[in-house]
This record gives sequence, C-alpha cells and structure tokens, in this order.
Amino acid sequence: LGVLAWALEHGYRRLRVVSDSELMVKQIQGRYKVNSPDLKPLWTEARARIAQLEEFQITHALRHKNKDADRLANEAMDRGMGRQPARQAAREQGGEESSAPAEPKREKRATPYPKHPDARPPMLRGFTRDGVVHLLGEARLPDGIFVKIVPE
Repeated sequence: LGVLAWALEHGYRRLRVVSDSELMVKQIQGRYKVNSPDLKPLWTEARARIAQLEEFQITHALRHKNKDADRLANEAMDRGMGRQPARQAAREQGGEESSAPAEPKREKRATPYPKHPDARPPMLRGFTRDGVVHLLGEARLPDGIFVKIVPE
C-alpha cells in the first residue's frame, strides 16, 4: 500500500513490484482468494490504487534471490517495531559499515522442541496485536520456523 501511494503521489503511472511473498503476489494477481477479514480491506485498497495506474506488474522472487529487498524489508520492520536496524546502529556507534548487508546477531537459545525427526513440536499459544504475534508463557521460536495462525 505504501509503495502504491508513493507512486501515485509522485506521478508514477507504471509500476513493477517484485516480492518474496508468493501468497501476497498471487492474492494481488487474483489467483488466490483473500480469506482473512483483516487483510480483505487492505487487498481492496491495494486493488483500488492499482486501478489508478496505467500499468502494473507484480512477480514473485525467492527470498535468497532478492537479498537487497529482504534486507530493506527487515530494516523497515525493525523501524516499525521501534528497533534500530543493524546497519544504522553500526554507523551511529562509529563502527565501520561494510558494503555487504549486516546480518543481525541472534542470541543462541536452546530449542524446546524434540530432536526426533518424526516428533511434532508442542502447540504454542499466543495472540496477535497490531500485526505482531505474541507468544504466551516462556515460549520462544527458533529461526526457520513457519507459523500458521488459526483463529479460535
């Protein structure tokens, strides 16, 4: 929505978007239905803005083939969460900035999940507020875990 608003405000009438979210791309293309009541108004607004353009293309790129966009998206999410992106923090602390994207430092955590390949991890409980998932209790997710949100 932000890039669509910016393009329209600045007189750009042709837009090509590349996203690493295959679901979002297919929803915008109309190939997948938007079922989420929270996403439906956002999708409707995006389609209305797209209709104002002369030309619009949206394609999917795997995250590892779109590292710059993934880094920028992560920095934007950090700012949205009130955190300082790693590259900005390094500059402000007088550290040298490399031309390569800075990898965020992750604290090591012992995974609470069973190690057996056939074992299923326990179901975690939580809630969403303002687009952020909050897990209840002391639950922590290790990197690389995909989450499915199911309304109760």
